Amino acid sequence: CTYFPENVSLLFKLYCLTVMTLVAATYTIALRYTRTSDKELYFSTTAVCITEVIKLLLSVGILAKRETGSLGRFKTSLRENVLGSPKELMKLSVPSLVYAVQNNMAFLALSNLDAAVYQVTYQLKIPCTALCTVLMLNRTLSKVQWISVFMLCGGVILVQWKPAQATKVMVEQNPFLGFGAIAIAVLCSGFAGVYFEKVLKSSDTSLWVRNIQMYLSGIVVTLVGVYLSDGAEIKEKGFFYGYTYYVWFVIFLASVGGLYTSVVVKYTDNIMKGFSAAAAIVLSTIASVLLFGLQITLTFALGTLLVCISIYFYGLPRQDTTSIQQGETASKGRASGV
Repeated sequence: CTYFPENVSLLFKLYCLTVMTLVAATYTIALRYTRTSDKELYFSTTAVCITEVIKLLLSVGILAKRETGSLGRFKTSLRENVLGSPKELMKLSVPSLVYAVQNNMAFLALSNLDAAVYQVTYQLKIPCTALCTVLMLNRTLSKVQWISVFMLCGGVILVQWKPAQATKVMVEQNPFLGFGAIAIAVLCSGFAGVYFEKVLKSSDTSLWVRNIQMYLSGIVVTLVGVYLSDGAEIKEKGFFYGYTYYVWFVIFLASVGGLYTSVVVKYTDNIMKGFSAAAAIVLSTIASVLLFGLQITLTFALGTLLVCISIYFYGLPRQDTTSIQQGETASKGRASGV
């Protein structure tokens, strides 16, 4: 990713995280609103498909402007890495399919759960990603990280024990269906994220080229999903049935947020990302209280606090004990010599 300079300042990092926090919180609230308002309900499968198209166009634009520098090299890059690499497209179709399932599950979850409850519960993606990292990338977690994982799971259990209710939402909701959708979404998020990281690190191919490969596959996958899930109704009512300015705003946030995350991952650390996730939870909770009449329970408050603390501790840098152990060995050697 060469979209920004390597020597970024703390102010720039804070700016990135502020934008990511606002995008995450606003996306959750806006999506929740579009799924619970009294307007005609749009097809979530078409929204996911359009999001993939916009991500593809943005990635192509960034690649053309920043990665190649000239139109000739840009065409050559696309021809060699996209059109001339069917195996790579097939490889990236795996996370495309998984991400398509994840995004559709997010729509289903926010149709049945409050935005704040969703935001807290969705942090289960952290232990899921940790497990996939251990199994797929052969990495290890520190004791503090494992403790944080169990702490986070405990916090989510508290949040779901007596879910907070929104008094201003009149549509019928199924909390069990919503939680099941989140469970599938976090499993998809963990696997797809680690899989994509493994593909990225297996070659020197540009991040934006990989994004283009994945989004091309994603468009095909989501179009198939549109046909299989809502094909008959879309044929009758139209592809853009139920679309409002709010729906387009949600699609815009999903598209920009997905690309912006890759920049944040490169130029910030886990502690700052942890603070961003916690801030997004707080903002979503405040907005849910004001917009949807969310009634905060004691278990919800304690669970949310536990989740925020666990995110912070999970992101703490691991201590390098090599130099400490070497120092201890040297001191013991001098002592024995004396």
